[in-house]
Amino acid sequence: MKNTLQKIILKAAGKAHELGELPSSVFPEVEILEPKAMQHGDFSTNVAMQMAKTQKMAPVKIAGAIVSHLDDTEGLVAKAEIAGPGFINFFMNHSAWHPTLIRIHEEDADYGAWDFGQGKRIQVEFVSANPTGPLHVGHGRGAAVGDTVANILSFCGYDVQREYYVNDSGSQIRTLGRSVFLRYRELLGENVSFPEECYQGDYIRHLAEEVKKQKDERLLKESDDNAILFCARFAASTLLKEIEADLTDFGVSFDRWYSEQTLFDSDKVSVSIQEMVDRDIIYEKDGARWFRTSDFGDEKDRVVVKENGLTTYFASDIAYHRDKFNRGFEKVIDVWGADHHGYIQRIAASIEAAGFDRDRFNVILVQLVNLLRDGQQVAMSTRSGEFVTLKDVIDEVGRDAARFIFLTRHYESPLDFDLELAKKKTNDNPVYYVQYVHARISSIIRKAEDGKNGFRGKGDAHTVHLLTEPEEIQLIKHLAQYPETVKASAEMMEPHRITFYLMNLASAFHSYYNKHRVLTEDPDLTKNRLTLVLAVQKIIRNGLTLLGVSAPEKM
Repeated sequence: MKNTLQKIILKAAGKAHELGELPSSVFPEVEILEPKAMQHGDFSTNVAMQMAKTQKMAPVKIAGAIVSHLDDTEGLVAKAEIAGPGFINFFMNHSAWHPTLIRIHEEDADYGAWDFGQGKRIQVEFVSANPTGPLHVGHGRGAAVGDTVANILSFCGYDVQREYYVNDSGSQIRTLGRSVFLRYRELLGENVSFPEECYQGDYIRHLAEEVKKQKDERLLKESDDNAILFCARFAASTLLKEIEADLTDFGVSFDRWYSEQTLFDSDKVSVSIQEMVDRDIIYEKDGARWFRTSDFGDEKDRVVVKENGLTTYFASDIAYHRDKFNRGFEKVIDVWGADHHGYIQRIAASIEAAGFDRDRFNVILVQLVNLLRDGQQVAMSTRSGEFVTLKDVIDEVGRDAARFIFLTRHYESPLDFDLELAKKKTNDNPVYYVQYVHARISSIIRKAEDGKNGFRGKGDAHTVHLLTEPEEIQLIKHLAQYPETVKASAEMMEPHRITFYLMNLASAFHSYYNKHRVLTEDPDLTKNRLTLVLAVQKIIRNGLTLLGVSAPEKM
């Protein structure tokens, strides 16, 4: 409808120019806005003010010329008014909104989809938690954000690959192995001093118990290095399986689990470093090797190989991101915790140094989750190793509530997650509020099928001419906004836009349902209203699907 209105406005401006009412034939792109107040119409444009300089006329006069030559052959516009310094407000005929319902029923699950991605390959790497402990609540928010961004981009025509980068190499894995080995020795009766830098928490003891079942006392006969290596590999493998199981329960799957260790096994790290050395992008200083990241916009140079010859995490990340682009991805999106903000510039620098456009690299920073119970902070102590895991949250509130609530705010804002609120079956619970609309409409459909009006569970998309109540038109207007919401969500990589949209649509439906009966004594009106509410149900389902949340038939 916006595109049609743009054409009508430009045609009117052209007519005014032909008649000498507008001196210039140069017209700007017409922006169509949606006023917040209903009294200002359905749409408005400020094109007259944009044209003032070119036309050398007052915006009000330009607006008058345009309005006087509006030729709406399709009968969309009921009236046009000039407001303020030159805004043109458009009030649409009720019938102008009815084709939206036809389109929704015809496109069904594809309504809201776009093809501007045109099959371009995008990689979304998210979660990527070290396999040194269970996933916590913060990982859950990152998982919901990354997975939903991938869903939305795919819905808009991109070829999306989800990837989990497994940090299975380096000091943190050795620390994991040492932690498990020390607990294993404790289980065998030794008096062990457990260092603070080791991983705390009961899960380390559980891993040690599994090692004891497998090895009994035989590990004590091995050298400490071999015993720690065994414990490290066993623990990392076990934890990774648990991480994958937790993510599966959360509705998240990956196309690839990429091992950091394979970067070393395939010499991709050493090759990347040597190529940068040959180009003098990596240099030696004080026995270490440094990357000239400051030449590419970073605040200072960064170490890639330490004095002891061991590589840093940055060295692995250089090779890993280079490998991403070598695999043919046109865009790479990393979802990180907000504490990694300072890491963005050095990775972008390494990408540019490798010969790739740094603008093809995007980072989504996900802020912390404040876990509450009835408004009170839930204590989470990482020092003691005791914390609320993602599995704990899923087990308590369910996948749907967890995913939806994680997405109710922009990921750059801290999120309060109240466990008790997430379990409530009231309108205070945002996921219940939205899912209830889908279930309520399912109930209406079942009653209609049991009635005498011959309804068989499918709306007649062309039976919409009786939908003229203000709440009905307002509801259809909400439905018409869904494709633009999806598009903006994809372009900005902001999944919370879908969540907000669904909550607003649910509110509009409740307002309508509280005022008007769907199943009436008039069979024709009933069919019209069933067509409307079925369209609402389809959009609720489509939006929830993008969020990875179910659309229940009953609640």
